[in-house]
Amino acid sequence: MRVLLSTYDSRGGIEPLVALAVRLRDLGAEARVCAPPDCADRLAEAGVPLVPVGPSVRAMVHGKARPTAADVPRFASDLIATQLDELAAAAAGGCDALVVSGLVPAVVGARSVAEKLGIVSVHVSYCPIFLPSPHHRPTPLPGRPIPPEVTDSRELDELSIRNYNAVFGEALNTNRASAGLPPVDNVRDYMFGGRQWLAADPVLAPWREPAGLDVVQTGAWILPDERPLPVGLEAFLDAGAPPVYVGFGSLPTPEDIARTAVETIRAKGRRVVIARGWAGLAPIDDRDDCFTVGEVNQQELFGRVAAVVHHGGAGTTTTAARAGVPQVVVPQMGDQPYWAGRVAELGIGAAHDGPTPSTESLSAALETALAPETRARAKAVAGTIRTDGAAVAAKLLLEAISRGKGPTPA
Repeated sequence: MRVLLSTYDSRGGIEPLVALAVRLRDLGAEARVCAPPDCADRLAEAGVPLVPVGPSVRAMVHGKARPTAADVPRFASDLIATQLDELAAAAAGGCDALVVSGLVPAVVGARSVAEKLGIVSVHVSYCPIFLPSPHHRPTPLPGRPIPPEVTDSRELDELSIRNYNAVFGEALNTNRASAGLPPVDNVRDYMFGGRQWLAADPVLAPWREPAGLDVVQTGAWILPDERPLPVGLEAFLDAGAPPVYVGFGSLPTPEDIARTAVETIRAKGRRVVIARGWAGLAPIDDRDDCFTVGEVNQQELFGRVAAVVHHGGAGTTTTAARAGVPQVVVPQMGDQPYWAGRVAELGIGAAHDGPTPSTESLSAALETALAPETRARAKAVAGTIRTDGAAVAAKLLLEAISRGKGPTPA
């Protein structure tokens, strides 16, 4: 069987697909990832073939002219066109299924490819708040905020549908017409399709089932990381008490975050491991109590630090939770406030209020995270996190291909 795993996303959105691809391979299927070129090195490490699709996400996020809400229609149209062209070419000649995730234009473009080719497709989300539900407010779209005075769940749902149509409808239907496909009158529901996958841990991100939406929660898709830590990092870790890790992944970072973090952590008597990330974080001086890392095995590293200060991406939050290390989440955008809230609710760390910490606010959050009771709670929760999510999803997908329809629970 041949499966394409398609996304347009940053590193955090690629890693779950790497895990699924490896599990599919273990079951005898051929799996390739169609994604931006930024993830080539990680896929090569895992032995997963990459089909580069779309422009660099890093260049878009960290370029001199970042896209604005006014740029979204053109960007969406270009990305959908890319999917209909390049993804369709990758899927031609015997692809049995598409698993799609990432930005809305990439998902609806990939869904259209699957529709045109008549193959099984499934959409996966990594956080519950991205799925329509009366239990949370819809996700705002660029230039289309959700008015705070609207609280009725049915009205919110209708507003969400109108917003998706307004932002993405013309781009989608213009491209579908060029591909010989009929127009879509409800972009949001087309994107989600019938049955949904939620690749998130049920302890960290529980799904409350609403009427009208069929969701299979597989657990997070995690690939065990066997890469050794760099020799210099090993030496740094062995040279003293566990340090505090600071990293913001692929995101732009708050101004002076490295200085704020290092000075605050030093004031707690702790050393620091700084992850460069796409923003290129760096030490603030040449003192030997800081060590900088690039791409690194977080699964191994997080088990050897005192706390993890991060942006609240789904993958980083889950990796820290599995490692049993307390967290300080400084949410920047998207689903990150949700993960920050869950960390605080579970008692496994602290949620920083807002995206830009001061020395005082970060110190207070670290006080909570470094408390003995928080570490004990983090250790306890670690034992409840599922590790089989990618294997569950791989089995469901291959069963769905055999039946020729969308995935159903095992």
